[in-house]
Amino acid sequence: MIRRIRRLVRLVVPDRKGLSLAWSTIRGRKGGFVGSFVAIAAGSAVITACGILLMSGLSSGVAPERYSGAAVVLGGEQSYWLDESSEVRYSERVTLPADKVAAVAAVPGVRSAVGDVDVEVGVLAPDGRAVGGPDGFPVVGHGWSAAVLGPFAVRAGSAPAGPDEVVLDAGLAARAHVSPGATVRLVVGSVASPYRVVGVAAPPGGELGRQSAVFFTDGRAAELSGRPDRVDAIGVRAGPDVTPEQLAGRITAAVPGVVAHTGAERGDVEFLDVGDARSLVVETSASFGGTMVLIVVFVVASTLALSVRQRGRELALLRAIGATPRQIHRMIGAEMTLVSLAGALVGAIPGVVIAFVMRGVFVLAGAMPADFRMDVGWLPFLASLVLCMTSARLGGWLVARRVSGTSPVEALGDAAVEPGRIGRVRLAIGFLLVPLGLLLTSGEVAVSGDSAADTAASAVLLFVVALGCVGPLLIRGAVVLFGPRLNRQSKAPGFLAQANARADARRLASAVTPLAMGVTLAAVQVFGASTTIAASQEQLDAGLRADHVLTSSSGAGVSPEVVDGVRGVPGAAVATPVARMRVLLTFPSEDSTATKVFAAQGVAPERLSETMDLKVVEGDTAELRGETVALSRAVADTVHAQRGGTVDLRLGDGTAVRPRVVAVYERGSGFGDVTLPNDLVVAHTTARVDTAVLVRSADGTDPKALADALRGAVGRYPTVQVGGQEAFKAAPGGGGSGDWALNLLFQTVLLGYIAIAVVNTLVMATAARVREFAMLQLIGADRAQVRAMMNGEARIVVFSALLFGLLATIPPLVGISLGLTESPVPSVSPFGLVGLVAIVAVTVALSWGSIAVATRSALRPAPVDAIGGRE
Repeated sequence: MIRRIRRLVRLVVPDRKGLSLAWSTIRGRKGGFVGSFVAIAAGSAVITACGILLMSGLSSGVAPERYSGAAVVLGGEQSYWLDESSEVRYSERVTLPADKVAAVAAVPGVRSAVGDVDVEVGVLAPDGRAVGGPDGFPVVGHGWSAAVLGPFAVRAGSAPAGPDEVVLDAGLAARAHVSPGATVRLVVGSVASPYRVVGVAAPPGGELGRQSAVFFTDGRAAELSGRPDRVDAIGVRAGPDVTPEQLAGRITAAVPGVVAHTGAERGDVEFLDVGDARSLVVETSASFGGTMVLIVVFVVASTLALSVRQRGRELALLRAIGATPRQIHRMIGAEMTLVSLAGALVGAIPGVVIAFVMRGVFVLAGAMPADFRMDVGWLPFLASLVLCMTSARLGGWLVARRVSGTSPVEALGDAAVEPGRIGRVRLAIGFLLVPLGLLLTSGEVAVSGDSAADTAASAVLLFVVALGCVGPLLIRGAVVLFGPRLNRQSKAPGFLAQANARADARRLASAVTPLAMGVTLAAVQVFGASTTIAASQEQLDAGLRADHVLTSSSGAGVSPEVVDGVRGVPGAAVATPVARMRVLLTFPSEDSTATKVFAAQGVAPERLSETMDLKVVEGDTAELRGETVALSRAVADTVHAQRGGTVDLRLGDGTAVRPRVVAVYERGSGFGDVTLPNDLVVAHTTARVDTAVLVRSADGTDPKALADALRGAVGRYPTVQVGGQEAFKAAPGGGGSGDWALNLLFQTVLLGYIAIAVVNTLVMATAARVREFAMLQLIGADRAQVRAMMNGEARIVVFSALLFGLLATIPPLVGISLGLTESPVPSVSPFGLVGLVAIVAVTVALSWGSIAVATRSALRPAPVDAIGGRE
């Protein structure tokens, strides 16, 4: 056993002599290793960036402000755990029963426990100005007892004692130009009420950075929250001789149903957006980083395979003079160790820049707060180094298997010719994946737990893999069918380009295949997004029947009492409140269950079709009362729900319900895939308000006169504004509006790496043909003719990549369009056309540019010198 381990170590870890020989080989063949070096360096940069984001999500975030004086902060379980490592964050705050405060206070080591509630507040200064938090952050109200968690100290005045008294934090008081004794109007929901400022308080740091605080009496704060029997969080101050971690362990053991946070994690409870960002960053960076490791393995293996093919005679000669397969393995392994070490170290520095660029996209997409701190430690660099070296060694091992397993006689015979036919297993896999992909995109078959559109979108991977398997065969066919037409203008160079392409189709396919894969992925992303956006917009335009829309100018929402005031306005036929959130549906999937997130809306069922036509195909939305639900057709098919049955649903705050399905409708992309009773949704949102109110005018009513009447009716609500249909379309939705930006980010990084791989392959394959170019010149061809020949090959590469790449996009796009719009024709918007032009331009630039530059470099040496040079 020990001998085997020693042999394995000697095989994997090169000795000094092996490293010296590998370094000599690399110095003598720099061009052959540049491709692998660049591929590893680019992979190292991306993996380092993902590692920095991952570590930032795990250990960084935003420091607590109001809870900085608490050793432990307790909150509800803000995530639904799909398994031990994967979670889905609830869109609303998960609260705790108020009686948990006393239970926590009784735990040994607890000095005091304070329940805290958050009430979003709008502040109107005495001169009527709206005053917000610093840098656009919100103003939040709390009970005065929670001030000790800052701890906040009264700088002027006194603590609030009556229901109409408040204390402002110092920064807010300065921005509002108020002092103790002044009166301010505070807006909770949509209702404004006067309060007397009795004090100004400040935390130890002087001012709050990402919020402003208003302190009420505890009773008034509980009343304004709408949940007097619940608290948003519990701050715990520790007694002597106990660490926060020890205290957190004691509390969770003694009090069930609470989640303890210490250190920087306390900010996750105080700021929900920070916890959401932390979860998203960890999940996406880990997933994408793992994907990049696999891609690095394949790209390095592909690049190294081309390099090894160019060294065919050298390796064949080594086998012929007695080199053993193990020695070949160790030689290639030592070479890859040095190349991967250099590439990983060089790529790590740009990885820091990429990490901050990715952070900027997260912020732009609204998926990460702008003050989320990045943790640039040494661990991501070490992990990138280990992963890149391991990936490169694995890629080298895969290539060395074929070389070392060939007998010396076969090696010498194979060195001068292209390898024979493609393996039968490879061809079988490629040809089987095509009908499987067509079946998945037809709309007749969907993967369990996915809608038809989701299944069609995921099927693109099958076509991409199929391209990789049968690429050389497709290239030969393209050369035979289209080669003469592509090179009609140049007879002799065109003939040579076609002959080269036919004779060495594998070399050409090594560049065309990843380029076609990139075209497929990019085209599906562009046209899939345009089809999704167009379907949503079309459904909104067709289904929105309201003439006027009430929304909040501050974005805080519209209070339910506004609806009652609007319904009595002359000329207003119907007023429909709409609240939005994200919900989780759990449903059977094969032998277990699956859980997915869907955008939901809560509506009042009375005369709903007059303000919002969901295009009901089964049932009646008038039955939306109590624990009932209406589902879009796509979601009903996905979760296998039928009218009259029930579904397992978790609301935005984690409350589990089993509503009865009363209707199925078509327009889920435009309005939300799940529709619930309005009062059920509002009761489980953080602010307990509506997103908008839709108003339909009575027949014969002048729309302008009704708009004026509505403005008069809501005049006592300073944040409510009257607008048209565009106001509803722009209102915050329940889904992740920044998902498209994140998808675009990761697709761009992935396609960028594929582009590097393509350029590497083309440059290496072209630059290695120095002797071929020299021989052509010695038998009479001039440099212009050689360049014309390479331009002919470039035309074949570009045409083949675009042809096969775009053909592979047709089935997925047809499936996506069928699933979303029931039409097989995808949407072709101006955005899509611009994207298509960009795809073609990038493909041409990468292919033609790489071949042209490499050809110019290969033609520099004199033919007489080049013909006798190294292979």
